[in-house]
Amino acid sequence: MNRRECNRFGENQLLSVLLLTLLLLGVGLQVAHAKTYKRQLVVATDGTGDYTSLNEAMEGIRAFMDYQVTVTIKKGVYREKWIVPSWVQNVEFVGESVEETIITFNDHANIRAMGTFRTYTLKVEGNHLTFRNLTIENAAEPLGQAVALHTEGDELCFINCRFLGNQDTVYTGMEHTRLYFQGCYIEGTTDFIFGPSTVLFEECEICSKSNSYITAASTPATIHVGYLFYRCRLTAKEGVDKVYLGRPWRPYASTYFILCEMGDHIRPEGWHNWRNPANERTARYGEYGCTGPGAATQGRVGWARQLHRKEVKRLLNRKWFYQRNDVWRLEVSELSKSINQYQ
Repeated sequence: MNRRECNRFGENQLLSVLLLTLLLLGVGLQVAHAKTYKRQLVVATDGTGDYTSLNEAMEGIRAFMDYQVTVTIKKGVYREKWIVPSWVQNVEFVGESVEETIITFNDHANIRAMGTFRTYTLKVEGNHLTFRNLTIENAAEPLGQAVALHTEGDELCFINCRFLGNQDTVYTGMEHTRLYFQGCYIEGTTDFIFGPSTVLFEECEICSKSNSYITAASTPATIHVGYLFYRCRLTAKEGVDKVYLGRPWRPYASTYFILCEMGDHIRPEGWHNWRNPANERTARYGEYGCTGPGAATQGRVGWARQLHRKEVKRLLNRKWFYQRNDVWRLEVSELSKSINQYQ
């Protein structure tokens, strides 16, 4: 072997060694990087968990992962605007106690340049998420719109949560998204459940804090259903006695109450046209089998409907309701099983 061949052989060996070293280093870094992501995370204000703030914890979740992660949130008051970004999915956020695990902030629309849609305490951009045993609060005084929960993601579940606020408490803010609230408490003053999403509220308490409107759906014309309240209780604070079930934020607003218990604070008319008679030709409002003094059908507006059993059966068919071919695997509770009587 001559000198030139020896040099080339040496260079090739050196290159091979360098490539092997880089490869091994890359594998090592990947393994080390993978180990930084856990499937069980704990957030605690006292420093006993993995993180002390909710927004910090979002950085500990791997982007677009296909496995399930549980984030346990210890008792405490978390004063922050919490954003669950779009790359977070397949996560369950579990509070230690619904009464004592409180996420709160106090932005409102009258703060300079704020506007309604920036006032949220919790904004959910990710998909396939569950929130359980949490209180989400907008603690602003009743000075205007102040959102506690703002959703943009799809397939979101809220189980045994409390949503506290005044005007515009819960904003379901993206059309063609599917949400499910089970066993939750939602309170507010004006239009405190509003937006274009398709949402099933099951066994929730809906509490009015002033004489105003509960819902302001903005359902697109192409979507079957906006809001469906199933076996919910409609309650009110002391002195509240003139509340409408809803008014159409957009012309094709869709809202239904099925087997709900309605207090005497619900107005006989039930529904309002937002001072626009044209909405009466397009809004899709209906009730079925509701009880309580607020459920009396005498005096209801003529453009809202009392549903037939066949219509209820269709509404409670979740595949039709959510208008998707794929079946969203919701948690089936004992309460949910009662829907089977209509299947």
